[in-house]
Amino acid sequence: MRKASVRGVYSLLYPNIPTNIILHVSPASSSEKPLHWVGSSKKGLLAFPEEVIDDIGYALGVVQLGGTPPSAKSWKVEGSGVLEIVKGFRGDAYRVVYTVRFTEAVYVLHRFQKKSPSGISTARSDTRLIHERLKVAQVDYEVRYGNKA
Repeated sequence: MRKASVRGVYSLLYPNIPTNIILHVSPASSSEKPLHWVGSSKKGLLAFPEEVIDDIGYALGVVQLGGTPPSAKSWKVEGSGVLEIVKGFRGDAYRVVYTVRFTEAVYVLHRFQKKSPSGISTARSDTRLIHERLKVAQVDYEVRYGNKA
């Protein structure tokens, strides 16, 4: 049985997304990593506008396959292995923070709409929540998969 290409699979799942997008998927990744949602991150994401949900969902699919979506950037507050997906829509900025620090799974830590009262920096409450949820993800990972980070 022949495996479908990543473009083929995503064009079926997401027909409105152009197939000429270059996906950065490492050739060694032969299986999709499970995606775990910490706290209310999934419920919050589903409250975003539909176009934002579609684009972020697509980007998370790329992450599950071992790639890095073009909309992802490093979340410098927590160091390596923690990234954020940024989606602009109608003048607003929507963000999803996730971690790839664990070899067996991807954890979505938080989602928020950027409305910082202090200019370009992220609100401290969001930064603290991400820090706490990263600790929760670490404990959950160790319970589910053992101590193999």
